[in-house]
Amino acid sequence: PFIGGKDLRARLGDEQAEALWRAYPEMNDSADFVMYWWDQSARILTAGKSILRRFGFVTTNSMTQVFQRRVTERYLSAKSPLSLVMAIADHPWTKATPDAAAVRIAMTVAEAGTHEGMVHKVVRETGLDTDAPIISFTTNEGTIHADLTVGVNITVTQFLLANEGICSPGVKLHGAGFIVTPAQADSLGLGRRTALENHIRTYRNGRDLMSRPRAVLVIDLLGLNADDVRDQYPEVYQYLLSTVKPERDRNNRETYRLNWWLFGEPRRELRPALAKLKRYIATVETARHRVFQFLDSEILPDNKLVAIGCEDAFVLGILSSRHHVLWSLRSGGWLGVGNDSVYVKSRCFDPFPFPAADDLQKHRIRQIAERLDAHRKRVLAEHEHLTLTGLYNVLEKLRAGTAPADLGTADRRAFDDGLIGILKEDHDKLDEAVAAAYGWPADLPETEILTRLVALNKERAQEEALGNISWLRPDYQIPKFGTAKDKAQLDLGGGAMRATAVAAPAGPKPAFPPTDLRQTAAVMGTLARATAPLSSTAIATTFRQGRRILPQVEAVLAALVWDGWVSQAEGDSG
Repeated sequence: PFIGGKDLRARLGDEQAEALWRAYPEMNDSADFVMYWWDQSARILTAGKSILRRFGFVTTNSMTQVFQRRVTERYLSAKSPLSLVMAIADHPWTKATPDAAAVRIAMTVAEAGTHEGMVHKVVRETGLDTDAPIISFTTNEGTIHADLTVGVNITVTQFLLANEGICSPGVKLHGAGFIVTPAQADSLGLGRRTALENHIRTYRNGRDLMSRPRAVLVIDLLGLNADDVRDQYPEVYQYLLSTVKPERDRNNRETYRLNWWLFGEPRRELRPALAKLKRYIATVETARHRVFQFLDSEILPDNKLVAIGCEDAFVLGILSSRHHVLWSLRSGGWLGVGNDSVYVKSRCFDPFPFPAADDLQKHRIRQIAERLDAHRKRVLAEHEHLTLTGLYNVLEKLRAGTAPADLGTADRRAFDDGLIGILKEDHDKLDEAVAAAYGWPADLPETEILTRLVALNKERAQEEALGNISWLRPDYQIPKFGTAKDKAQLDLGGGAMRATAVAAPAGPKPAFPPTDLRQTAAVMGTLARATAPLSSTAIATTFRQGRRILPQVEAVLAALVWDGWVSQAEGDSG
């Protein structure tokens, strides 16, 4: 049942294997060609002209991922549907030999018509390498969805335009020779050849983020043709000619062979989203723990990273919250023997409904997210034995009820050096702040959170159909994806907001708050709504008290400048 690409060619021949790839391009990941046979069985079952009434399959557990479950979704929602009557989404591969595939498996049974079914979840597994493995299950009954779950159906959520254009996988090299050490970069002319620093950049992949970063750079020549490279950077040209081109010459894809000095997938759609940012948000596509963090814009992300082109800590905070992590774990699927979660842009990010937070709520979430990101970076820099995976391994044990005193020696060291008690506290506070931004109780169970997020997705999709879009990054998104009405509010020449100062809110001016925290939030809210740089006087006059609160406004601005939240024009006293 586990047919890899090479096996497929050997068994079926090149011509038939290529036909399968063309017919089922989503099935281009080795073990999942079995989905082709699932599809063929479903066709027979739903045709009504066969004695076949049920069929069952053992596949890899990646059947629940986005591309694979499209096959299932077609039949579950068809006019003459089939139903899943039994499913196990994630099961160990038992009595595996050393040469066996390192996989977790899924099991499905399908039947023609509309029926409810049983989903079994593995809760305990022991003795997997013996003749008598012990595997215990819990069982839920109901309509089984394409992701092999019952209950809330997260597979029906819709893409939201509000999130369009700022999330993408990183670059895909298709050539190991693009990666160089600092010493190699020096020998290739870095520091000697003009502007080569724009083309030899810091590089990160998933292991770099979750473990310890390698000291490697990557040669990124997008925008240059082969003659440009040879003339301007001859050392680089010769190096790639000998290390990358031979590998590309054997590639079946013509564009890869002809453009051998460029990455296979340079991600042209991602680069504009990152171009004017000082930092962006990243997460590892397949990882044990779903963690989001800021990366400096000088870092080029690998294909196994998912990059979100936004430098707002509010967005980082929402993505790092329990609400989004639960959503991503359900919508993205799981992969491999490690049963790691997979973050799929089209299902995890694009349909996710961000909360309609007010200025004070956004300010609170930003504060916690900045503190969380800084804390992790600080402890990792101070202790070489720590990794991000290690920190979250211990955090997971604490959340499961393990007391710090009961941790093993290595985990206790990580707890102490990584200050994981503070990490847990920051996450708990972030979850509370995000729940408040949604207007929900902080202690909602997981199923209720998912139910509300699915309903909110539907509500937002309906609003967007009427032209009401809550853009995550309007200055970047509106010129590219906005309506005529949206674009009328922008200076399309440079993509900047029209310099019309502060948009006057409807109704009377608000009163300036009495407390420091609310004053800070009010000033930041005014700046966020501004369409041009503002003076302290202009900010003060947006409130009922006017110039009388100028000293308080200036004090808030001074604190924000000091903390790096806002910038002040050189020579500007207000």
